[in-house]
Amino acid sequence: MPGYRDLARDREFRALFAAHVVSVAGDQFARVALTVHVYQRTASAGLTALTYALTFLPDLVGGPLLSGLADRFARRTVMVTADAARVALLLLMALPGIPLWLLATLLLAVQLAGAPHGAARAALLPQILPDERYPLGQALLSTVTQAAQVAGFLTGGALVAWLGPGLVLVADAATFAASALLVRTYLAPRPAPRRPHVRAWPADLAGGAALVWHDRHLRALVALACVSGFYIAGEALAVPYAAGLGAGPAAVGMIFGAYAAGATAGMLALARLGAALQARLMPWLAIAACAALVPAALRPGLAVSLTLFALSGAASAYHLVANTRFVRAVPDASRGQAFGLAVTALRVSQGTGVALAGLAAETTPAHRVVAAAGALGVLAAGGAAVLWWLSAGPSPSDGSSRWDAPSRSDGRDGRQRKYG
Repeated sequence: MPGYRDLARDREFRALFAAHVVSVAGDQFARVALTVHVYQRTASAGLTALTYALTFLPDLVGGPLLSGLADRFARRTVMVTADAARVALLLLMALPGIPLWLLATLLLAVQLAGAPHGAARAALLPQILPDERYPLGQALLSTVTQAAQVAGFLTGGALVAWLGPGLVLVADAATFAASALLVRTYLAPRPAPRRPHVRAWPADLAGGAALVWHDRHLRALVALACVSGFYIAGEALAVPYAAGLGAGPAAVGMIFGAYAAGATAGMLALARLGAALQARLMPWLAIAACAALVPAALRPGLAVSLTLFALSGAASAYHLVANTRFVRAVPDASRGQAFGLAVTALRVSQGTGVALAGLAAETTPAHRVVAAAGALGVLAAGGAAVLWWLSAGPSPSDGSSRWDAPSRSDGRDGRQRKYG
């Protein structure tokens, strides 16, 4: 099995890794700066919350509409162009006295530019790591995303207090400039994916959707990913859950931290296992991520609750396996579009889960809502697991499958070859 030292020796992966870290941290800088900026100008909690929500909304549109750019153009070019666009937009946002409607419009544009960038990065990684190092590389990127988000939020808050929102937006622009420079300098130029024929954009979008919908294996992986819409209730209700325990704001941070720490540990552990064992564990971990929340119905104390959230986070590491197998199973020429559609489905499920959990908590204690979401999630994860077993063709008891062995992309024509 390859180790992290093998990844560290790869110059392209080092550059992609560093670019991802600085851009993720920069995203959090902007979120903190914008919410503070809007609240300082309006003193409106509603407008402040709406501004924060706008940083997630474009994923629902950009995923299906813009991810296909990663299949039409050279992926390094797509990433550099997206970063350059975000630099320009953020510098405009940092201008003093800019109207709020224009600020919100520019924010949407910044987030939309992230969709083709993410799709290009996901599609490029199997080309940079075309061997058994790919799952480990994906695990490292997923793990560092969690850490960079936490560090970005903490650092962003300190920077806003020190420099003010405007200069923090400039700092965010600098992170994307650094990302573009790293990608442009250290990633080897690769041509756009070879396609048998170039279709119009609507046909590309429909083709990507048909690819995912008509492939039982891909449908099962998307279904497993969407289970997160249930166990996300723990994070969505962190504030009322902590209040119900009589704990203060520090406990809210501890709840978020418990989930992130569990997810990080789970990803690192899962990445060290063989592909066959990962495939067998994936559906059971999806079930466990929800089942860990069911004991919250007993209203345990803070220590036990943090343990439950950490266990749920650790089990949620199955997303690493689902993500890796999804990207590998999609032909290279359609990888960006298909990945964008899968991310959109994930975001819809999470957004719906957050909204429904919030509505339920208006009339029901938060710990009961979390437990109920966990119980419903067990049923949903069980259904997704059945789809996975049926698509892979094994018996659930022995876990053997034609999908246990990794697949590789044929670099000559973009077709996928399975071997095992």
